[in-house]
Amino acid sequence: MSHDTHAGRWDGPWFRVCTEHFEAAFLPTAGEDLASVDNIDVFVDLNDGTRWSATVITLAQVETIMTRWAATGEALGGAYFSCADGLIVRDAGISRMTRVLVGLVETGDFTHVLQRIDE
Repeated sequence: MSHDTHAGRWDGPWFRVCTEHFEAAFLPTAGEDLASVDNIDVFVDLNDGTRWSATVITLAQVETIMTRWAATGEALGGAYFSCADGLIVRDAGISRMTRVLVGLVETGDFTHVLQRIDE
């Protein structure tokens, strides 16, 4: 898997990252440390013109949410986690999440994992 990603840039509330395969637009919370982002929405425009989306969330953040739900009673008392266009990753941070997206494109798994939104 290639680890070549380019530095991102701010575009209003969006943090955009360009790679050789796509441009990804992440939507962090205001003031959030980009290196420790653990739950974020992303829109990805592939070079072929298709558009995709995902909620990228770390395994640790899923555990935190499920623990909270166990206390509140949501999701059958924290018995399960569901997210419509969820992509669970091991490591936090936009750069690490971008590397996962690059890897998914390079292996051909991207279209099986993210949700196409331009159809």
